[in-house]
Amino acid sequence: MYAAISPSNNETEHAKKIIVDGKARLSFAADNDGTTRLEDLYQRDPQRILFPNSAKHDITQAVVVTTSGGLVGGDQISVAIKTGENAQALVTAQAAEKIYRSNGEDAVIDVSLKAGTGSWLEYLPQETILFEGARLRRNTHINVESGGRLLAGEIIVFGRLGHGERFSRGLAHDGWEVAINDRLVWAEALHLEKNIAAVIDNPACFDGAVAAATAIYIGPDAEQHLTTALEIFDGQKNEVLSGATFVNGILVMRWLGQDAFQLRNDFGANWGAFRNKVAGLPSQLPRLWKM
Repeated sequence: MYAAISPSNNETEHAKKIIVDGKARLSFAADNDGTTRLEDLYQRDPQRILFPNSAKHDITQAVVVTTSGGLVGGDQISVAIKTGENAQALVTAQAAEKIYRSNGEDAVIDVSLKAGTGSWLEYLPQETILFEGARLRRNTHINVESGGRLLAGEIIVFGRLGHGERFSRGLAHDGWEVAINDRLVWAEALHLEKNIAAVIDNPACFDGAVAAATAIYIGPDAEQHLTTALEIFDGQKNEVLSGATFVNGILVMRWLGQDAFQLRNDFGANWGAFRNKVAGLPSQLPRLWKM
């Protein structure tokens, strides 16, 4: 016969303090000849940064890897990326970020992006998958200096759809704050916590979508590229809903889909076409992002 032994209060409190606290920080600077080089790098488990060879005629690239394979309640990670004056860089992720079921604590992700004068910064993570019962609190802080340009996005998938699981219990808080020259110009937050299934199914909200995505573009030419974004959307013929708007100097693009894989493909295709038309960069995305 075996007796079940419950942990003491001290053991329980100690367990709560053992959390993942990963950090990744990198910055890029341009040489006098315009070549972008790594200026600063710091990484702490489970965050790691890889530097694959960029495709011909493309810009410097970096890949963020979460070696733990996902986040549970109480884990926290942060990513801070900066492009200095006239530097150009694209930062992506090796794989989707999985947020596992939590027993009550939140998994926290903090993202900080800064584009210096005359620089170009792309932040292209793969999708975030919310398991049933997951609790995610993510905040993205962006600051763009005069003449700088930044393209950043996120995809959220509501559940492990391949397992027939939908996200209906937990927390999804996804906040954005955008500043231009240190002045806050745009802020918003998606907050799902109570009656999640009803909110997702509501025709006035997500209308039953299984995935949603946002991308924003900031730059001195952002307003004129609202037409660019809408033309790219018009060229796609499928069931993924998409749209764009311009507000306070920010071009905001959205996607809603009943098929997460199709939405991901559309998001990537739009991203490639947009960077090509706006910055003259290759429309082909990094190989790791497409795997």
